[in-house]
Parts: sequence; C-alpha cells; structure tokens
Amino acid sequence: MEIEEKDNRNLENRVMIFIDGSNLYNSLKKYWIKVRFQEIIEVLGKGKNIVKIFYYTARLDIAFNKEKYLKHEKFLGKLKEIPNFNIVLCNLRKIVNRDGIIEFMIKGDDVYLANDVIKSAYENSYDVAIIVSGDEDFLPIIRTVRALGKKVTNAYFPKTSSYLLRKACDSSINLKNELKNKESKYGRTIPDNY
Repeated sequence: MEIEEKDNRNLENRVMIFIDGSNLYNSLKKYWIKVRFQEIIEVLGKGKNIVKIFYYTARLDIAFNKEKYLKHEKFLGKLKEIPNFNIVLCNLRKIVNRDGIIEFMIKGDDVYLANDVIKSAYENSYDVAIIVSGDEDFLPIIRTVRALGKKVTNAYFPKTSSYLLRKACDSSINLKNELKNKESKYGRTIPDNY
C-alpha cells in the first residue's frame, strides 16, 4: 500500500474513520473506479485497529427518482452490515437552477464530520483519525486534534483534494492509486447516485 508518512505510526492504535460520502462518491465516479465498499474499508483499515467508522450522507428524494432512492436505501442497508459502521444522515437540499435543471446538495455533512472528529478526540475515543475528504475546511479541526496528541491521516483523491489538507496531516493515503490497483471483478456497489 502506498502511504505517504511524515512519522512512524503504531498499528496498535485505536483508529476511527470519518468518510465524507459525497466526496468519496464523486471522486470514485470521476476516476471510474468500481470497487465494493468493503474493499475501501480494507484499504483504509489494513493492519489497523478500527474502533468506529462514520459515513456522512443524506437520503435521496424518493419523489424525484424512486429507482435511485431504492438503490441508495439498499446501499445504506449493506453499509449497516459492516462492523462498527455508523451512517450519519444529513440534509438533502433540492436546487432548481435558472435553466430548470434540478440538482441536489448534501448540507451539514462537513459540520457533522468535524463535530465527530473533535468530540471523539476530546472523549479519547481514538488515537488516529482517518479523514476521507479533500475539503480544506477541515484544517482547523486537524490542528485542534493534533494539539490533543491525536494523529490524523487524510485519505484522498488527487484532483479533488487540498494539498494544504494533506500537508496538515501526519500521513496520507492516495485512494486513487490504492483502489485502481484493487478494482473489483464484482463491479460497482456504490450506487449511481449516493
């Protein structure tokens, strides 16, 4: 596994994984990576003591597309089968553009993720946090939890990630490289719309 590290990590440490679901979905789609979700967890958790995984997403609008809604619900059901996996449901905002095109945005996911990283650090629930996101907005929380003695790893995709975010962390994992090498023979299990 290609891991860029600034210092050595003790693999006996308690690890919590915080996944920005929208960022992960859009990055996988951008790079045409088709893997089972369990394979993503295996890449992130290889040789680590994972105590909890958080996945931030929103329920889809059943009235807009019932088929996608049902696929997404099935996907969330499969995620719930993963040990120590927690789905954090955020708000889905419907936006109608001037040209009439409807878009959806997940709102509040970054705030929930940031809150869980900081709260769990103060509760001493982990030694290492793995943040799956490319969002530079997480820089302040990374500084805060590192000041508490916690290690932080950024799991990222190159063109959807902030260089400053990666540099603020103790280590990083290039998910594009790791998952491209592990592309599943089973095909995509991440639904067409997260």
